[in-house]
Amino acid sequence: MPPEDRRVRRSRRALRDAMVSLVLERGYAGVTVEDITGRADLGRATFYTHFTDKDDLLNKVVTDLTEELEQRLRPLVPASSAGFTGKPVLELFRHAAEERDTYRVILRGEGDGRALRRFVDDRSAAAAEIFAARAEAHGNTPKIDLDVLARAWVGEQIAVLQWWLETDPPPLSPEEVTEMLLNLSLRGRYWASGFEVEASGSGAAPDASS
Repeated sequence: MPPEDRRVRRSRRALRDAMVSLVLERGYAGVTVEDITGRADLGRATFYTHFTDKDDLLNKVVTDLTEELEQRLRPLVPASSAGFTGKPVLELFRHAAEERDTYRVILRGEGDGRALRRFVDDRSAAAAEIFAARAEAHGNTPKIDLDVLARAWVGEQIAVLQWWLETDPPPLSPEEVTEMLLNLSLRGRYWASGFEVEASGSGAAPDASS
């Protein structure tokens, strides 16, 4: 990589890391461009060479994180489209462990929730595509709208991921929490709550609010 490209990447990474650390300390509204450049030890001119304002920088943080995650998930998509493997969820939690502070900024809803909404939208769209491919591969007809199904699935992951990242140290390993989410997906909340569903299907129906 040419020296100029390396300098650009270092500058952008320094500004990104500075904003993430400051937002965790003060909240997004309490952070200015001057704070970010001061923490990164870079000039304002350098900041405005790369970003129009701190909202633009936050958007770049989400873009970088999403692209990194997609690169890691891409090799797992074919198997996931054929059936539930749990591997994409495990990779999500492993990535979040490596980029803990950035995920915490996004999942806390900093920046008026824009970053969180975009992250959820991106993950939901990806999940809906996988669910559609899985249904086609097995010749199944989904019983509910795939967008609703995808958002329910992603919502569970986001809620658990947020709790997992905000607990120090995390109460479960990535493998343990993935296994629980996979069992919840495959067997349902009724089973997860300790009830045994009879093979004939004559067991009591779970409460619709569960």
